[in-house]
Amino acid sequence: MAARKKKAGKAKKKASPAKKSKSVARKAAKRPAKKAKKPAKKAVKKSVKAAVKKAPARKAKKNVGEGDYAASRAFDKDQAGFVAKNKAKIPAMGKAAEAALDGPEGAGLREAEATAAARSRDNF
Repeated sequence: MAARKKKAGKAKKKASPAKKSKSVARKAAKRPAKKAKKPAKKAVKKSVKAAVKKAPARKAKKNVGEGDYAASRAFDKDQAGFVAKNKAKIPAMGKAAEAALDGPEGAGLREAEATAAARSRDNF
């Protein structure tokens, strides 16, 4: 007798496909339609692009003014390069500059030095 009850219960479930199809149709109406699958290559490219876009961009720190480290390094490098190239000529250049100050153009050079010193923060 117990076996018959189970069969009868199963028969009821199978006997009402109309109710089942209505509930399935209602649920399907509530769900959004499934999108077509894209080829794997495009999906990978888009996911990589999305990951790149989501990564925060690092901003370059700009330190401008008296503490401009990049300019300081560039200046030091240029000065070291000049000294390395002209190591033998530097004493002669110093003597030539000293002679120019004592010569006819010395007054103009001293005036240019004074003008530059006036604009400078440090007065020598």
